[in-house]
Amino acid sequence: MDLRGETAVVCGAGGFIGGHLVKSLVASGVKVVRAVDIKPLDEWFQITEGVESVSLDLKDKDNCFKAAEGSSVIFQLAADMGGMGFIESNKALCMLSVLVNTHMLMAAQRVGVKRFFYSSSACVYNGEKQINPDVVALKESDAYPAMPEDGYGWEKLFSERMCRHFEEDYGLISRVARYHNVYGPEGTWDGGREKAPAAICRKVIEAKSSGKHEISIWGDGKQTRSFMYIDDCIKGTQMLVESEIDEPINIGSSELVTINQLVDIAEEIAGIKLKRYYNLNAPKGVNGRNSDNTLILQKLGWEPSIRLRDGLEKTYRWIEEQIMIGAKGK
Repeated sequence: MDLRGETAVVCGAGGFIGGHLVKSLVASGVKVVRAVDIKPLDEWFQITEGVESVSLDLKDKDNCFKAAEGSSVIFQLAADMGGMGFIESNKALCMLSVLVNTHMLMAAQRVGVKRFFYSSSACVYNGEKQINPDVVALKESDAYPAMPEDGYGWEKLFSERMCRHFEEDYGLISRVARYHNVYGPEGTWDGGREKAPAAICRKVIEAKSSGKHEISIWGDGKQTRSFMYIDDCIKGTQMLVESEIDEPINIGSSELVTINQLVDIAEEIAGIKLKRYYNLNAPKGVNGRNSDNTLILQKLGWEPSIRLRDGLEKTYRWIEEQIMIGAKGK
């Protein structure tokens, strides 16, 4: 399927990934007829000129039908989510996103869209496979038997099944991506919903500017993760939607680092060394998580490849600029 010439709706367009996706789709020749988010327009990260941008609460079924009108492709990224600090403290709120996913699937079926994209997460994976920092990279089959991240992970896994059954029962073709830790400019960097790369960049910038050269790290710093730069995420998403991959698939970097190594990179970018304090009582998530990219390489001949060092520098410089101009994290 070639997305060019299709009419697309992006749900969650006021968010980090959604904002980048709208811009990329328009640049690629896709007619984005509507960008939707629950947030007021002045709180969106990005607004693309020429696209109808509307504020709607997509937990409401009628609003989902309004959002889907006139579309042939729907990108469903709308969700209540954030970094580990937010996820672990807001399990019920995260679960309520099933209303958005269910109602958008119903609307997509009614409208008769050609493709429905759903942004899932690596949080669907069985927690028992993520106990050791020296983790074996997670392949798609590792989601079952099910033991996902409580709250957010269960919501994502349930919604994956909804996509599958809407395709089986109603012929609604779905594409499901399991994103692994997406980061980059134009995203949340303060306020409690930020993820590790943005949080670490902000803390390093603040430590440097204040002259108090110390940093607080959640956990013992030995937890391992892979982090995917936003450009890889958007490219992989568009390739997946155009493909014939009819199963959930990892879209994530396979470059595994510890949180301590993530801090090392941010310090190198800043040109400083900080004294580290470890908050062992703070939310830290699983001990180890990485993306097995065997399937996406087999199916698409491609995998996310932007180096963490390169992507983090762009992210660091953008957050540094936001702090300098007195912007507030969204």
